[in-house]
Amino acid sequence: MTAFYRFASLNADILHALRERLQQLGRAAGVHGTVLLAQEGVNGTISGTPPAVESLLAALQAGAGLDALELKTSWSTVVSFDRLKVRLKREIVTLGIEGLDPTQGAGTNVPPEAWNALIDDPTTLVIDTRNAYEVAIGSFDRAVDPGTASFRDFPAWVKKELRPMVKERRPERLALFCTGGIRCEKATAYLRQQGFSGVHQLQGGILRYLEDIPEARSRWQGECYVFDRRVALNHRLEPGSHSQCHACGLPLGPEDRALESYVEGVSCRHCLSRFSDSDRQRFAERQRQMLMRERRSVQFE
Repeated sequence: MTAFYRFASLNADILHALRERLQQLGRAAGVHGTVLLAQEGVNGTISGTPPAVESLLAALQAGAGLDALELKTSWSTVVSFDRLKVRLKREIVTLGIEGLDPTQGAGTNVPPEAWNALIDDPTTLVIDTRNAYEVAIGSFDRAVDPGTASFRDFPAWVKKELRPMVKERRPERLALFCTGGIRCEKATAYLRQQGFSGVHQLQGGILRYLEDIPEARSRWQGECYVFDRRVALNHRLEPGSHSQCHACGLPLGPEDRALESYVEGVSCRHCLSRFSDSDRQRFAERQRQMLMRERRSVQFE
């Protein structure tokens, strides 16, 4: 499993050709996952055999400005994606701010080995730039949770909550982090555009931190949510204890699955009141069909 991104100014004329090339190469090599292309760069997570993944990355890095991808690799026996999807987007991670260029104004990169000292300093304000459901299953100690439902909500939180917070607390620096580095890189560029100073970001994100920092010295607490079928990873970058509700898509821990509200594939505590009885009947039928397909595949192995 390889996650990667790179902010770079890409010519709109080459994006369609690059998309077709990656699709053809990846599908022929048996690569699964998602790759997002935009004029601001590339963002993706793919899985496959090492030679297959390396061939797709080599094709991508041959493109102008994409040679220095931020890469994170982990091993998994879980089939995390059904197929390969290569999509053209307005943004590789959606913040919704026109004219923002992370290649020109992102915060100071802090490598994992220097991160503990930064966030242990009481004059540092630590900010988690991920969604609330991600923060709920793991984060760094003392990190501020913006409580956002999507990254697009971050600018409104900055205006309403962060600016008054900084005015009151007067931190010497801000330390932002996210899963793989892409959201905090864009978020720090936005903060600097808005006049904030002393802005830092965790280089490579949580995944690089978990890879580089021994668990005995780690400040990370809980599991790290990932956007594939592994759902969440522990400190050893192995699938953790969380699964996904197939009705609403949110992560569920063992305590969530023990509740009466949890019916596999049908409902959980997050979505019990969100869907109608007819919705749940449809979900139940979908779950039944999925289990039947799994049984048939086992019989023919």
